[in-house]
Amino acid sequence: MNGLPGGASLPAVAEFSPRTRLRFRLMINPSAYKTIAVASTFSPRFEQVLSEAKRMSERFGAALSLIHVGEHNHETAKKFGDVLASLQLPADSTIYYERGNPAEGILRALKENKIDMVIAGALEKEVVLHPFLGNVARRLVREADCSIMLFTEPEREPKPWQRIVFVADYSDHAREALKRTFHLALGESSERLYVIRVMTTFDEARAKAEGNGGKSKTRDDEEIELENFVLSAGATEVPIEARYIRGNTGFAAADFVKSVEADLLVIPVAPSSGGGSTLPSNVAWITDVIPCNLWLIR
Repeated sequence: MNGLPGGASLPAVAEFSPRTRLRFRLMINPSAYKTIAVASTFSPRFEQVLSEAKRMSERFGAALSLIHVGEHNHETAKKFGDVLASLQLPADSTIYYERGNPAEGILRALKENKIDMVIAGALEKEVVLHPFLGNVARRLVREADCSIMLFTEPEREPKPWQRIVFVADYSDHAREALKRTFHLALGESSERLYVIRVMTTFDEARAKAEGNGGKSKTRDDEEIELENFVLSAGATEVPIEARYIRGNTGFAAADFVKSVEADLLVIPVAPSSGGGSTLPSNVAWITDVIPCNLWLIR
């Protein structure tokens, strides 16, 4: 991965492929989010999640609403009024009240109100060394038709995301998702955006079985393809490192996220032919374990 315009090769890292840093000038502002909703509960971290949601709505220039599964009464109205005032959000912010099962109520509100992205807390409880998704977050990841942003450690005074990891699959949807990621990373003044291609042992075996004129791609071929994918997404001032990662399982991506101490993991999820969308096999682990804040772009 040498000789790219506008950048220089960086030293190889033993467990991953060589890194290339690419620098360009931003030429796009591809925000496709007009409406963002935050899944609202009165948990100890509710105010922090709402504060993060406010920041994202400002980043994307989107209208922010709230979804609450529970009673609409004087007590809940006062709680919402207090927190909206505390965060300097409009007192008349739209709140969608739903009844029944929390996950089903949120999913129903998202569909009925044509929400483009939902924001929620990721964890129901802290488990030492095992940051598992909560049940509601897990169902949103699996079943929501819109994009999802989950926060593992939301803050009342959000800090910019310095390191972002994007998982590439070379589809048109992934290319558009990368453009959105450029936009967010620039707004965050991120110090590095890693674009990674994860190839598991199973992926390699399947590719070989499907055939390529009897010839398998070399690591150099894969790295060039990844570089071309990054270049095809357009221009950005955000420093980018492209990495081709081999591993026995998709957890190689989680290991990489931890190794660079990423603040955000971005995964594009394209709609399937039968409607809805399913997670790529090499990142299906994300429905259980979440290494950092997560943005699924649907």
